Amino acid sequence: MIRLFFAAGVLCAFPFSGMAQQSGPPPAVAANVTQNIDLSFATKGNFTTTALSVSRLHGIGRQNRFRIGYGLRFTSAFGNNTTYRTAPARLTSGKHSIFALFSEDLVQNIDTLKFQSTQINSVNISIHLEYALSRKVAAGFNIDGIGFSFGSPRNGTFTSKGPGRSALTGTTQQARPTAFNLLLISDSDIGSLNSEAYVRYAVTRKLSLRAGLNFQFNEYQTTKKLTFDNDRYRTKNLLPMLAVAYHF
Repeated sequence: MIRLFFAAGVLCAFPFSGMAQQSGPPPAVAANVTQNIDLSFATKGNFTTTALSVSRLHGIGRQNRFRIGYGLRFTSAFGNNTTYRTAPARLTSGKHSIFALFSEDLVQNIDTLKFQSTQINSVNISIHLEYALSRKVAAGFNIDGIGFSFGSPRNGTFTSKGPGRSALTGTTQQARPTAFNLLLISDSDIGSLNSEAYVRYAVTRKLSLRAGLNFQFNEYQTTKKLTFDNDRYRTKNLLPMLAVAYHF
């Protein structure tokens, strides 16, 4: 649902482009093709991410105001006292289609795994959309599509509140980052994925700053199946973000 909000926010910004300066797109994105190196930082205190990405955007239209592209992003996510919940959509909503976006959680199926500290590193191919509102200001959205994750194993405390499932409550379970990442639909997603909604300001033709919201899916997989024959547990975090980009 939050991802749809991001996308809607970016799309809603398009009608206001007519109110912006009419002197063309930002210098940093005026070319037909632009390549970027970007470093971002996002945090809410107990959960922090840093990301380094390389992307290539292609302009569409006479002034290249709308841009679409792809990239490669390395993300490292750190958490303290973070609770991971049952991940698979078959348990959280009972649905695997787009309708899962609008479904309430099946709370009777939700178990948790709490870690004292976590770190998940991921490398993903990313999808990028951006629209120039003026010479210096643009709004954009990007999201990871497919890739892999790695990191050290962690021990977490398992909790189940469901009837007949309390035997494992309070036990220590070992888990590793889910190795394979894939963008699907909401809770049907697999692994650790990064997405951003932002506003970009072009400082020079080569340098720009971004500010916005970062949304993280991070997932661990236990070494053994637990309740409901499940071994995947996920946390979702919405974080304020700042970033700097170099265009070449």
